[in-house]
Amino acid sequence: MSNDPLLQPYRLKHLTLRNRLIITSHEPAYPEDGMPKDRYRAYHVERARAGVAMTMTAGSASVSRDSPPVFNNVLVWKDEVVGWMKKLADECHDAGAAVMIQLTHLGRRTRWDKGDWLPSVASTHDREPAHRAFPKLIEDWDITRIVKDFADAAERMKAAGLDGVEICATGHLVDQFWSPLTNQLDGPYGGSLENRMRFVFDVLSAVRERVGPDYILGLRYIGDEMMDGGISAADGIEISRRLKASGLIDYLNVTRSQIATDAGLTDMIPVQGMRSAPHLEFAGQVRAATQIPTFHASKIQDVATARHAIATGKLDMVGMTRAHLADPHIVAKILRGEEDRIRPCVGANYCLDRIYQGGMALCLHNPATGRELEQPHVIPRADGARRVVVIGAGPGGLEAARVAAERGHQVIVHEAANDPGGQVRLTATTARRAEMIQLIQWRYEECTRLGVTFHFNSYADAETVLAEAPDVVIVATGGLPHTEVLERGNELVVSAWDILSGDVRPGTSVLIYDDAGDYATLQAAEKISETGARVEVMTRDRNIVPEVMAMSLTPSLRLLQQRDVTFTVTWKLDAVERAGNALRATVGSDYGGVTRTREVDQVVVNCGTRPLDDLYFELRAGSSNLGEVDHQALIDGTPQTVVRNPEGRYQLFRIGDAVSARNTHAAIYDALRLLKAV
Repeated sequence: MSNDPLLQPYRLKHLTLRNRLIITSHEPAYPEDGMPKDRYRAYHVERARAGVAMTMTAGSASVSRDSPPVFNNVLVWKDEVVGWMKKLADECHDAGAAVMIQLTHLGRRTRWDKGDWLPSVASTHDREPAHRAFPKLIEDWDITRIVKDFADAAERMKAAGLDGVEICATGHLVDQFWSPLTNQLDGPYGGSLENRMRFVFDVLSAVRERVGPDYILGLRYIGDEMMDGGISAADGIEISRRLKASGLIDYLNVTRSQIATDAGLTDMIPVQGMRSAPHLEFAGQVRAATQIPTFHASKIQDVATARHAIATGKLDMVGMTRAHLADPHIVAKILRGEEDRIRPCVGANYCLDRIYQGGMALCLHNPATGRELEQPHVIPRADGARRVVVIGAGPGGLEAARVAAERGHQVIVHEAANDPGGQVRLTATTARRAEMIQLIQWRYEECTRLGVTFHFNSYADAETVLAEAPDVVIVATGGLPHTEVLERGNELVVSAWDILSGDVRPGTSVLIYDDAGDYATLQAAEKISETGARVEVMTRDRNIVPEVMAMSLTPSLRLLQQRDVTFTVTWKLDAVERAGNALRATVGSDYGGVTRTREVDQVVVNCGTRPLDDLYFELRAGSSNLGEVDHQALIDGTPQTVVRNPEGRYQLFRIGDAVSARNTHAAIYDALRLLKAV
């Protein structure tokens, strides 16, 4: 028996959980036709097999047709869901993990033009800012219908063999009723706290009656909206006491903030550069006040914090949800004494941000997450060892080296800089994004453990590479900023990289032209505005920095708005010329027929990168494949067998920005799916 608090079993009603780590309900947006099919199941089963005590599916599963999915939610109002959920539950149970599901009606947190085009319903006419749809004010017959829908859905989940259901009251219909900010009802469901809580008790009572007294029933809810006029912390404690006193539920899963705005959602689920575990103390207060089993998850991304939460009695079960997207094998590594090898969640939030833009959850750090059917979390050994030379130790190059070394190959890496990291080192110079360096640290440590040879300060040319007698060459040299974008005056502008690296000092009146839409623009604006300079960020896009998604944008906008940075959309930079001691920027529009000018003392351009590919083209002629990639083999995960030059002595491939300007995930994914088959 271990003395580790995280490894102690926990009894929840009749259910014995094998440790204290859970994956709380979340929607990775993997359903197909609203059903949790093979991809969805494989994702949860991977984590169950690795030792997590309980995996909670769906965030949240929709119980009614007028709660249409906006995050590709599971549709539990359909009978066909039972078979799919049973497959998932059976496989997770076989692996020793419990399985629950979160049920919801989204209320106003959806849109009328999704699903069956039914009007959304809520306890308010006011739209949710995040989804921008004005709901119908709920009627008595809606309430009766939706309460029954919750009970029907819970019965389906019990029939599927799940261990329990959790009702969602985090910005969805249930707590839209109980928040004073979103309840405009009169009569039995409006006014006093007792009336505003009537709906949640209607739902819980109906579910409990349907599933019986022995089935696990929990509630995830907001205990403090952190907004004037909303549910206060004191209100949340009182709500928690009333929930326990009802005798209807078996545990509370508590959090704080609100999710009607991007900023509120980000405070509830903090991202990179924000405080870790900000709501843990509050969750502990709820547990102390109610003495009911208490769960909680909110940027608890490291094992030490999770252990502290259990050891100090703040929580009974601790959720490490995004952390398990980054590394599904957290529990297995703890059990093996390999805690230092856990792939850390860096808070990049590529997972959640993609969901809120209509994509499926992917992890910036781990390209196998969500792709368990195609990509391995544990790299298989190759039949025979080969000599692999990697040029560039950025995230893509390090991943290529790591995967090749796990395959059993002899790996040599040449890096022109003093240290590994590539563009990530530049990104991590901003304090708000410093966690990004863990992408590099983890891979470098894994490569070192696996015996990869590194040559730093090595600006490799073709002769250097050929001297290594490679069987495979991976060019991961990245790219350089592209600033040659103007009709005239290109020589007068500087790049965002120049600002971030410190090679160029910020001006006092600065125009930043963003035609890439990524973090570099925001980081340059932060660094320049920190000096007190006047800053305008201009883009030809309809939205600012469209590659930086909603939650990740929040911390930066809070900072930049405080500094009165101006954002201008739908205008493009055409030309720059000298005007005495200043620069005159001429701006136009894709919509045509109009120009304006700006007088500033510095123009910064962020227009992505162009591949640093000279070495690749030097090496092409001597390669067996002449650099060609068999795309079908790459997608299928089979070896690259193209031979265009029988005299070639090595295979040659390039990855990441050495191919084209993309993001960090793309570079890492390139490396994994190519090298896993080498």
